[in-house]
Amino acid sequence: MARRTSTLHRVSVTALAWCVGFVIFFPVLWTILTSFKTEFDAFSLPPKFLFFQWTTENYAEVQARSNYARFAMNSVVLALGSTLLALVFAIPAAWAMAFQPTKRTRDVLMWMLSTKMMPPVGALIPLYLLFRDFGLLDTRTGLVLVLFLINLPIVIWMLYTYFKEIPVDILEAARMDGASLWKELAFVLAPMALPGIASTLLLNVILAWNEAFWTLNLTTTNAAPLTQFIASYSSPEGLFWAKLSAASTMAIGPILILGWFAQKQLVRGLTFGAVK
Repeated sequence: MARRTSTLHRVSVTALAWCVGFVIFFPVLWTILTSFKTEFDAFSLPPKFLFFQWTTENYAEVQARSNYARFAMNSVVLALGSTLLALVFAIPAAWAMAFQPTKRTRDVLMWMLSTKMMPPVGALIPLYLLFRDFGLLDTRTGLVLVLFLINLPIVIWMLYTYFKEIPVDILEAARMDGASLWKELAFVLAPMALPGIASTLLLNVILAWNEAFWTLNLTTTNAAPLTQFIASYSSPEGLFWAKLSAASTMAIGPILILGWFAQKQLVRGLTFGAVK
């Protein structure tokens, strides 16, 4: 029997949800507003929320000082490259653990998840030395490999959760019809799990786009993504908040738009299997 809720209750819950959402989004909103202020207004006390001298000068100065397109292209290559590489390895791995489980499958999944809890700085020095010896420092190839490895456990977990929801009977029927393993993966499993694969792809792109620790420590100029672009506005002379906010807005803009249009798929991907 469905629970009846009053109009007042629904309005209260909706208003509370909007308030919580506004509080969470406020730092991003403040960054965007600051990017349209002068440096004087950005430091003013009390802070000016809407009533200040609007200007786009910061964006022009940021573009004149830095080649935004080069940083953005590096971010696109790193995010898409690491995501596609992760899917190539994660789909067979998730398939094996979902449909051919062993006694150790659960342990393996938990172990992969536990690797995400290790502080990245613990692996920085050995990885840096390896990159130096193999000539991978400040290269797109090196960063794609790092981003692929650090996000692979999340990709496998998400795909495993999706694949577990697919009835095994369908795959067995395909095998009885003579489908090979490749045909089973490509023509039976992949189309059914396409929403889950798309959600996983989107989430991994966002994670790779926002990754800062490894990109700041393993790159300088050639493969520097937008995280380096933002960090370049912190100088010994001090912080220029308006220009830093303009650089931050330009860096988060593409992924913010992508997240807005893909929010339903992302929420479904993150909660799939957890709310059954």
